[in-house]
This record gives sequence, C-alpha cells and structure tokens, in this order.
Amino acid sequence: MIKIGTALFEACEQLERERGISKEVLIASLCDAMVAAYKKHMRNKEATNIEAILDEQSGEIGVFSTKLVVENVEDPETQIALSDAKEIDEDVELDDEVKIEVTPEQFGRIAAQSAKQVITQRIREAERNLVLQEFMDKKGTLTTGIIQRVENRNVIVNIGKTDAIMPQKEQIPGEYYKPGNRIRVFVLNVKETTKLPQVIVSHAHAEIVRELFELEVPEIEDGIVEIKSISREAGYRTKIAVWSNDPEVDSVGACIGPRGSRIQTIVGELKNEKIDIVRYSEDPVEYIVNALSPARVVSVDIMADDEYAHEAMVVVPDDQLSLAIGREGQNVRLAHKLTGWKIDIKSVSQMEKAEAQSFENNYDDEEVEEASNVVDDEELQQEIEEEMNQQAYDEEDLQQEEVVEENESSEEI
Repeated sequence: MIKIGTALFEACEQLERERGISKEVLIASLCDAMVAAYKKHMRNKEATNIEAILDEQSGEIGVFSTKLVVENVEDPETQIALSDAKEIDEDVELDDEVKIEVTPEQFGRIAAQSAKQVITQRIREAERNLVLQEFMDKKGTLTTGIIQRVENRNVIVNIGKTDAIMPQKEQIPGEYYKPGNRIRVFVLNVKETTKLPQVIVSHAHAEIVRELFELEVPEIEDGIVEIKSISREAGYRTKIAVWSNDPEVDSVGACIGPRGSRIQTIVGELKNEKIDIVRYSEDPVEYIVNALSPARVVSVDIMADDEYAHEAMVVVPDDQLSLAIGREGQNVRLAHKLTGWKIDIKSVSQMEKAEAQSFENNYDDEEVEEASNVVDDEELQQEIEEEMNQQAYDEEDLQQEEVVEENESSEEI
C-alpha cells in the first residue's frame, strides 16, 4: 500500500466546494489512474481483474488483483490454489474470490505521474459535463452576464462557469457593448465540444421581451394575462399581442401599469426601444386592426383565409397611409409577423382610383360586347337578304324556263 496522507482528501473537498466536482469522482479518478499505471508498468493492458482500493481512514492506496480459488491452478493470473488462499484468509473456500495486493515496489513515482494526467483529464470532463448540464437546463431562458471583450465582431459574455458567444446577428444594431457592463441575454443554443461547451446567447431575441414582461407584470406570471405573439426588430420596435383570461382584467392596462410604470421599466431595459401593446382577438379583422396601431383603419377585407394563405386588404385614410406602413415598411412588417396574415395596405384615394379604373374597364368591355352584338345582327340580316334574293332569282329562272317550254310546245302543234 502507498501512503498518501490526508492532503488528497482536503484537495478533493476544496475542488468540490469551488468547482462543484464531487469528491467521489476525484477518488474514482485516482483509482482508475493507479490501475492504468499498473497495467502500463506490468505491460499487461488486457488484465480485467485489477482494481485500486483507497482506504480513507489510513490514507493508503494499493493495487489488488482479484483471483478465483481453485483446486488446480491453470491460469496464475486469474486463479489461486486453495492452500495459498488459506494463508490470506482462513475462511476462504473453493470458488470464492480473494483480493491479493500486487502493488509494485517504488510504484509511487510512476503512479503519481499517471494519476496527475488522469485526474486532470477527469476534472476537465467533469467540469464540461457540469457546464453542459447546467446550460442545457438554461437553454431558452434569460440570464445575466458580464461583457468580457469583443472579438471579430462577436461579444464574449461571462455567464457563470463559462464564457458565451453573442454573434453579430444576435446583437442590437448600433449598441455599444462595453467590457465590464452587465447585460441580460437569452440562451439560444448549447453546443457540445471537446473542451467546455459553447454557449450561444442573444440580445436581440424576441423572447427577451417575453421574459421582461413576465418579470414586470404579475398578471402574466400568474397566468391571468397571456402573451399570444411577439414580433420584434431589435433596437427599433416591438409589437406584443396580449389576452386576458379574466374579463375584469384589462390585458393592455396590466402591461402598461399604473401611470406607465411597468412599460417604462421594460423600455428602459431595452434601451428605449418602442413597444406597441396590442389586444389579441380571435376575429382576424379586429386582430389586424389592432396590430396596425397606432394607425387608424377604415376597413379590412379578407382576400384569402385557408390553411395555405391568409391575405387581407386594409384601407386607411390618406393621412394614415405612411403611419400604417411605417418607416421602410416596418409597421406593416411587424403586424404581419404578429398576426401571421399577409397585409396589403391602400389609402382611400387609391382604392377609389382603383375602383374607378375597374369600372371604366368594365364599361369598355360592355361597349365592345354591344358593338359585337350589333355587328352580329347586321351580318345575320345581310345573310337573310342574300338568301331571299337568291330564292327570288331561282323562282324567276324557273318561270322563264316554263314559258320557253310552253312556246316550244305550241310551235310543234
């Protein structure tokens, strides 16, 4: 047996406190390292009956070989004679197993080198598994981190036991990420690697808005008010559709809060990003009207409503057209994402012009059809006259032939 003292156990307890790696994992790693070192030292890597045993009371560790007690030994590596086994344990019988210490002399240095490598590797694996499990549980949730640095347009954020990566597409356009600042991010994905897991976070995800509303609005956390849909263009504008399961609770008012206190806190957290709180409705016409706020809507016509297409034509006053569409189409684009409906917006004058043009086209088509009918009537009349004239000519010819025949008959007489 090799004396290792109590320092190892103290180090294991310290690692367990600091890194969360259990003491049992470290002791098992040490025993595995002893077995690996023994097999390498004895040049017998195929041995399966070798194990290391650590006595925590005495602070000693040794390598033992498990052998089967038999009458006649055929394989000395795995079998032991009954007489030899009796010297180790008087109560042993045939077909029992005994453990025989096989720790080589001057094995401490070899074992220490091997143990160092194995324990270091096991500690890394244990840390990786702990981090992987922790952030797998956090995937799809909001967490707080500290900005470390910016590398190749990626922001590195420390979120506890590891550093997460915030790609450029998950950042808010125009925002400056200063190292040392605290930031609230959304855990998008966790990728397993050979080292520590790679955690991808976002500062522009729409779910950040959901989490903030759940934190600030007790009615949402209690389930009285429900968030039905969110559409966001990070840094510019967000639309959120809410619904109240209690008729006595106003969903929009609950999200705004007394004198706008709740929504102001959320807007401040999002760096003054504009937020439109929309009242959800199962009626698509009402839902579209609400989603296009703050623009006023004159009418909504459902063009298509089936499992393949949801299209609507929206008419707004002339002075509301630019507001309904929004800068570079932002308002209607967010309304489309929020409702799932394809929205075509026209002003009242545009609709009147389109209707007038349609009426003119229909009127022109009717004139062409009437003219065509007149032409057809004239052609028919002309054909009738030609047939009547032809019939008159045929009758006249017939009469002339009869006269000629009568004259010829009288001459013969």
